[in-house]
Amino acid sequence: MHATIRVRMSKPHYGGNLVDGAQLLSLFGDVATELCILADGDEGLFRAYDSVEFLAPVYSGDFIEARGEIVSWGRTSLKMTFTAHKIIAPLVEPGLAPTAATALSIPTLVCRASGTCVVPKELRRAPRADEQRMGLWRPGPCIITAAIVGAETTRAQNPHLPLTAAEIGAEAARCAQAGASVIHLHVRDDAGNPSQDGDRFRAAIAAIRARTGVVVQCSTGGAIGMSIDERCGALQLQGADAPDMATLNVGTINFGDDIFVNKRQDTMEIARRISACGLVPEVEIYDLGHLDITAELIEKGLLKPPLHVQFVLGVRGALSASRANLQLLVERLAEIDRTQNRSGLRSSWGVAGIGRHEFPMAEAAAQLGGNLRVGLEDNIFLEKGVLAAGSAPLVEKAAALCQAAGRAIATPEEARALLLKKAAAL
Repeated sequence: MHATIRVRMSKPHYGGNLVDGAQLLSLFGDVATELCILADGDEGLFRAYDSVEFLAPVYSGDFIEARGEIVSWGRTSLKMTFTAHKIIAPLVEPGLAPTAATALSIPTLVCRASGTCVVPKELRRAPRADEQRMGLWRPGPCIITAAIVGAETTRAQNPHLPLTAAEIGAEAARCAQAGASVIHLHVRDDAGNPSQDGDRFRAAIAAIRARTGVVVQCSTGGAIGMSIDERCGALQLQGADAPDMATLNVGTINFGDDIFVNKRQDTMEIARRISACGLVPEVEIYDLGHLDITAELIEKGLLKPPLHVQFVLGVRGALSASRANLQLLVERLAEIDRTQNRSGLRSSWGVAGIGRHEFPMAEAAAQLGGNLRVGLEDNIFLEKGVLAAGSAPLVEKAAALCQAAGRAIATPEEARALLLKKAAAL
């Protein structure tokens, strides 16, 4: 959660038209107050700064953009970071009018700080329906999804990759023990090749449910080159054999050296099939334009808000993995909620960072109030050069990042209530 204000500095305090640094801290205080209101519905109290660095001079007439972000959530405390950038400056040159000014092509960082605000428990209030729909308020428990198989990872790359139904069930149970509440599922054939066979999904789902109560989410992305009917193998399952959720890929992208094709009509057809099965879709977003396709699917009645969206970042050929890109996607999703969501329930989102981006994106998701995905499908290393002994150690590391950000870890029961309630709202 973040807030931004822009102010023109107008009161010089020192010689040479210099502005007192206390004015920048005053801006940070205003940003912090806004964040407390957005998170807990009260102005709160600024307890203390942990650090303050003044990095460049500020003069009267400079325009300053101050930004704050909540990076950790306590029971009553909110840990925040702040930055102030000079974005416009007076232009003092011979022959120019004294009113001349310029917008800086590269904003100058003039101050940064971190601090803690407190909203006493008795002053926190429950959010109103309009505030919830606007994407406000402190986040709930963090849902960790474990993508334990995938379609690309091989045992040659990581010998701990589960392939058989029994191995998948055992790994799902280990991931649940480590903190996962959702299992994102692909299956393989006897040779270890990607398969979307319904019977193999049935066996894997049964093996998972015999060991743990996690939410089971089956892929309809399959592997590159599969037909739509082949990709929808898991949607053939009914009753107790059926998964709880299914993924919906909405746009074609370059996928490394290949192309992951999702034609417009094919996307619509898969959306229809998921809806006909009564499953909750997870909309897979690899690029910003995919949210525009999502908005069109809502307009056509093929998706019904509230949505659950997964931002997959760092695929070579699609949107890169950065905090700024993630925030842009979250803001666009919030805009879709404001304009197209009349359910009264806020759409939820998670992020999957690919390869070395897995844990930086997991940490960003935890801090920004989202959910996250880790697992051998996306990343085979626990740290640089150290293979993960399955997906469970990746889940354990992600759970620690969530806790460091002050987020509770969702249980399978909480994830089921948070995600599957969307089906009841349709």
